[in-house]
Amino acid sequence: MQRYDLPAQDLGLALQTFGKVAGREVVVAGSLVAGKRSNAAVGIYTAEQALAILLARTGLHAELVDGAFVIRAEADDIVADASNGGGASAITVTGSRIRGAEIASPVITVSREDARKAGQATLGDIVRSIPQSFGGGQNPEVGLNVPYASGSNVGGGSSLNLRGLGSDATLTLLNGHRLSYSGSRQSIDVSTIPLGVVDRIEIVPDGASAIYGSDAIGGVANIILRRDMSGLEMRARIGGSTEGGNFSQQYGVTGGARWTDGGFIAAYEFNRTTAIDYDDRDYAVSRSPGLRLLPSARSHNALLSAHQTLASSLEFSIDGLYNRRRTLTVYSYDPSGDLAVDRIDTLFKDRAFAIAPALSLELANNFNVTLSGSYAEDRVDYRADDIRPTGRTTLTAGCYCNRARSVELAADGGILRLPGGLAKAAIGAGYRSTYLKNDRGAGYALNFAHTQDSVYAYGELSLPIVGPDNARPGIARLDLSAAARYEDYDAIGDIATPKFGLIYSPVDAVDLKASWGKSFRAPTLYQQYQPPSVTVVRAAPNYGDFPVGATLLFRGGGRADLRPERATTWSVSAAFHPRSIEGLSVEAAYFSTRYVDRTATPITYSREALSNPIYADLITRAPTLAQVTDVVDAAALFSNPNGLAFDPATVVAIIDNRNLNVGRQSVHGVDGLIGYRTDLGASGDSLSFSGNATYFVSRRQLAIDTPTDRLAGTIFNPSHWRGRATASWNHDGLTVTGVANYTGALVDPRTSSAVSISPQATFDLALHYVLPAPAGSALHGIDITLAAQNILDRPPPVIATTLPNETPYDSTNYSAIGRFISLTVAKAW
Repeated sequence: MQRYDLPAQDLGLALQTFGKVAGREVVVAGSLVAGKRSNAAVGIYTAEQALAILLARTGLHAELVDGAFVIRAEADDIVADASNGGGASAITVTGSRIRGAEIASPVITVSREDARKAGQATLGDIVRSIPQSFGGGQNPEVGLNVPYASGSNVGGGSSLNLRGLGSDATLTLLNGHRLSYSGSRQSIDVSTIPLGVVDRIEIVPDGASAIYGSDAIGGVANIILRRDMSGLEMRARIGGSTEGGNFSQQYGVTGGARWTDGGFIAAYEFNRTTAIDYDDRDYAVSRSPGLRLLPSARSHNALLSAHQTLASSLEFSIDGLYNRRRTLTVYSYDPSGDLAVDRIDTLFKDRAFAIAPALSLELANNFNVTLSGSYAEDRVDYRADDIRPTGRTTLTAGCYCNRARSVELAADGGILRLPGGLAKAAIGAGYRSTYLKNDRGAGYALNFAHTQDSVYAYGELSLPIVGPDNARPGIARLDLSAAARYEDYDAIGDIATPKFGLIYSPVDAVDLKASWGKSFRAPTLYQQYQPPSVTVVRAAPNYGDFPVGATLLFRGGGRADLRPERATTWSVSAAFHPRSIEGLSVEAAYFSTRYVDRTATPITYSREALSNPIYADLITRAPTLAQVTDVVDAAALFSNPNGLAFDPATVVAIIDNRNLNVGRQSVHGVDGLIGYRTDLGASGDSLSFSGNATYFVSRRQLAIDTPTDRLAGTIFNPSHWRGRATASWNHDGLTVTGVANYTGALVDPRTSSAVSISPQATFDLALHYVLPAPAGSALHGIDITLAAQNILDRPPPVIATTLPNETPYDSTNYSAIGRFISLTVAKAW
């Protein structure tokens, strides 16, 4: 996003100025703009938002073709006054329910075209590269030695995890709609969405529960689809890691049509990736023999988005997606790492779909009323087999079956004219239901199925106190915003969350923003209803100086009485977009999140359970026979992997690691964003640069009277520093893009003497070329991309391992992919 200051003027001149500011090519016939005037576009917008405002009520619309905006005539003037936030082409704003409103928090935007020119091919690639998103949570490369609180791989999906607060604390939307959760975590799998149908992804890394409800503590991400398109595009991509494994194939087709009063876009994508095994990487051969570092995967993704005007002020729209994926991971169950002796094959089959229809009615004064609904399912079938020379034994099999339903009635629009502009409001109410079934077969003790229902209502105000009409020296702009939401859950009670925002511009080139709000996250159904389990482990030598034969009991499972997590979030930011340096925008933000009643398994590393004093309240030392018997009898699953007869008299301690509202967690830090684009003289060349960096600190406290536990900067947690910088040069259809990625140093505290883990810097390079063929020729519409990620083939820093199934690096912060070379060929008609 960047600042636009375009007054109402001749449309041709406005489009010319827009193209220079946005750094995008605009193609339009002179006859279409002759005699027409643009609307004023003053504010910070994406290029698509600014262009929609300029073209509102002109009878024209814009289509994105090969990275350029092509201006075409509307057969019917269906575009309402976008500057007032209305109409069929209403501006989507992430972080607000008011169309066209600017929010008092920074927004990170990644477009489809920019991602492709950098060599990225899936939404999973994109979200893992965003510095504010931690690679833990639900992601396909997370290893078995990562604590569950930091991440897991259940089904091979990819999720956002803003600030490292958990993929279940980041709300991810598709065109503003909620999707079904995936697997056992309360996370959204973005890899189900074909990239070809995506316009952009917008991320607000700030608490947003007052706007959207539960899950938005770390922030909210909105995957915004292309409204429609005219034509067809086919795309094929092959690539692989130069060190071996990870041979990748992607084939996709995207097509659509536009007619007088509607349009659609549809996409299908097939992906297949081979595994990276231990013997493909030198650093894993001796440390993790037999381990599969990256699972093999195969997926089919499809999506349809359509809209149709039913009457002059009534529009129907619908979004639907379908995904099917299969992933397989392997590790040795033999201490030697010999797969021929004993190995575990874990197979995941994931099927997901979603459908979200909506009816939108435009009333007088640009007030819009929308009735929307959604239904989504995500089913992850899993099976783990123990394979030995004597045969195959199924250790576990079942499904995590998720379902989500919702219906909402919402309205927004202008309510009164203030001296600074039009005041706007949004109100709404709705019902939402989530369902999770853990089914491991008839009669299995760990089966459960539960539903969580909630009803809610919200309201939001945007008040322009000072604007262009009443600006004065020192106050070019002053906007206030407020939002509140009330939500009532059937099992955990009700909760209300407010949020306030302020945008102040002393001069046109500077915007100062501040936001403050309360957020919450309802406990997941898995955290509440996971059946209780008890595991017997040997006490010596890993847990202390105990007699031979002494044992410990580890308790796990959920708690139905978990409370909602609550957080106070606030941020202040400054954005600089000087007129004297056209195309430059700089923004810096300080953010803070303070969490209470954080739900987690309190003991991160089991071997510290008895030695770390912060866990003292969770330990029952020298338990009585009655206490041992009560704990064992209450367990739905009793596991004794020692293979010995269990003797209650040998138990020296009971360790309670069930889910718990474990106290407090704090996160604070600084984000920095920069963007710049300039034309290089009369040659028509252009140069652009963008940067995104974050520094933050996070700590956890189990209770008020316990020591603080450091998170950020330690292994399996986000590093303090993370950044990504991109530079692109464009010349006659050729775009050269270079990317630098940085992950800061970490500390491994798992041993008595903490070990430092070096930072990592990697570099990517991509060449994108559009063939200069005339329209109608066979070569017209062909573009080619040659890309290399981690071109210097920097390996991940290694860490200590004790078992062959432990990944020999921090798989939440680093990757085994290494240097990856890909070639993409696309053809558009």
